[in-house]
Amino acid sequence: MAARDRTSLKSMQKIRNIGIIAHIDAGKTTVTERLLYVTGKTHKIGEVHDGEAVMDFMTQEQERGITISSAVTSFEWDNHEFNLVDTPGHVDFTVEVERSLRVLDGGVVVFDGVAKVEPQSETVWHQADKYHVPRIGFVNKLDRVGADFDGCIEMMRERFPQTILPIQIPIGIEADFEGVVDIIHGRTLRWTGDDPRDLTVEEGIPNEYQDKAATMLDHLISGIADNDDDIADRYLNGEDIPTHDIIEGLRRATCSGTVVPVLCGSALRNKGIQPLLDAVVAYLPSPGDLPPIEGINPRTNAPESRPHDPKAPLCALVYKVQIVDESRRLTYIRIYSGKIDEKCEVYNANRRINEKLSRIFLVHAKDRSRLEEVGAGNIVGVLGLKHSATGETLCAKDQQILLEAIGAMDPVISMAVETESRSDREKLELTLARIADEDPTFHFKEDEDTGQMIMSGMGELHLEIVTDRLTRDFGISVRVGRPEVVYAETVTTSHEAAGVCDIESSDAKVYAKLTLRVEPAPRGSGQEVHAPDAIQGIAPNLIYAAKVGVMDALKGGVLHGLTLTDIKATVVNLEGQEGRLIDETAVKIAAMHAVREACQGASSAKMAPIGMIEIVVPGEFMGEVIGGLQARRGIVESMEDRGVIKVIKASAPIERMFGYSTELRSSTQGRATFAMRFDRYDLE
Repeated sequence: MAARDRTSLKSMQKIRNIGIIAHIDAGKTTVTERLLYVTGKTHKIGEVHDGEAVMDFMTQEQERGITISSAVTSFEWDNHEFNLVDTPGHVDFTVEVERSLRVLDGGVVVFDGVAKVEPQSETVWHQADKYHVPRIGFVNKLDRVGADFDGCIEMMRERFPQTILPIQIPIGIEADFEGVVDIIHGRTLRWTGDDPRDLTVEEGIPNEYQDKAATMLDHLISGIADNDDDIADRYLNGEDIPTHDIIEGLRRATCSGTVVPVLCGSALRNKGIQPLLDAVVAYLPSPGDLPPIEGINPRTNAPESRPHDPKAPLCALVYKVQIVDESRRLTYIRIYSGKIDEKCEVYNANRRINEKLSRIFLVHAKDRSRLEEVGAGNIVGVLGLKHSATGETLCAKDQQILLEAIGAMDPVISMAVETESRSDREKLELTLARIADEDPTFHFKEDEDTGQMIMSGMGELHLEIVTDRLTRDFGISVRVGRPEVVYAETVTTSHEAAGVCDIESSDAKVYAKLTLRVEPAPRGSGQEVHAPDAIQGIAPNLIYAAKVGVMDALKGGVLHGLTLTDIKATVVNLEGQEGRLIDETAVKIAAMHAVREACQGASSAKMAPIGMIEIVVPGEFMGEVIGGLQARRGIVESMEDRGVIKVIKASAPIERMFGYSTELRSSTQGRATFAMRFDRYDLE
């Protein structure tokens, strides 16, 4: 594969950058392992339950049977090259999904055919909406007792705004599941053995499925017609629409994000993989099908865009950093335009520095194959970048562009950590810095009062994994304290104030005055920072520096040094003084003072993190579960019947939910499950 052309516009049309996303245990990694086997990338199927999955190569992943870190691989199918990212399903690692979707062109959303649309399924779906990622659905586990393909389709239609269009009918269900009817091509696909490659294709549709297939095909064409004028005219005129035109119409509708085709199968039983690969080729976009990537010029703050073209100026985004050994960082980048080669120099538009590459790799899980040159549309790993971090833009220095950063998520749980021996203290700090370099949701700091090191993350499992890595991967014996939640601050009233930077020395006379208004924002809205497009006498780059300075200052807080959230901050004015220099540093210092003065006058208040909880429980345990939630200050938001199973949705302070999984298992004889995600901060 290394000899394949990766720098031409023609080769870019044959690329599919996709992610496998879903709720935990829906079967993402199992689907990925079958994709690798069917395409010939691997010669043995790695099973998650045996700890042998190729994509789950971390020790912690193999022991727990879950994906923790997104893993990248590349393979070929039907003369197309797939760059595939297998993402975690657990909410503690949702940033891995977030940063993967930011650089992918399409997604395969896997659903459990028994559990149907689960909490994290909705979360990742909305993340894909946020980044406008076209997707197809795959209803997995149809061999399991209780599987219900039609029920899953109906739930998808209830929960999601897109038009959901199944393009297959399962043949049999549960233990009798053996294949699918392809309603577009009018054929039957059966998997007859234990090898996923043992596929039998029969032209025509079995008699018992013909009426349903005809109805579904009509519904499919109608759904495409709602989003395609050409298909609509022909459909309304009663014309027969050829298969090729149906496929092209479905592709256009899928790439636009308005339609989601849905397939089905059982990855564990090796059924349904080839049609899924064909659907990715047929319906999901290549990089060349996408509109130009948009950003701003960091010098002028004016809008900029780059076409998906290897001949255009370089534009790439760092979406992940991995520490591969004591001194080297493997940086994963998505190239949107232009191309790079070994030893080339790139410009980091965020840090305003040059960086030099030393190696380029095509990545397959933990293995790497070296490339000399690579162009737009590709996802690769590179060595040599010493400073570039997640969400930062690499570009040509003479034609700069700054892309939107990957959304950062603030940690909600913290834990004290200390070494068994004094001699390991410095090593601990260096190691935590390396982990934070990899993971933007992991933070650490030294407590000013106790001198202890405090590490913060997205949940108990997140910090448990970090602790395990410290001991096992880095050889540091540590003790940890009880988990505690991370609080935040907000303001309760509006207030306007000014901050001034007034520095006079023998070298320079610097002055900047920034007037800022802060006011409360709705719960869960985070931070809103606004600045005028133009201020008389002020350069655009200084206005941009004012906005950045305010955003940075909000992270420090004013009452307890906690991040300020649910706040709207507006730069009212920015001015200099005649005969004095005004530069970006002075503006950011003035912004810091303005935030402090304005927030102190707006009455700061402390806020606690609130989690959104979904519990799936047999009906006979419903009363006991609700009682347990209420004892933890939980508020039941809704209850839903799914046959003998009940689904409870509630919110509760995260601090009150420590240890809840053990309590739930005990009170329901191990028959209930729950998932919790951070929802918002609220006043205590």
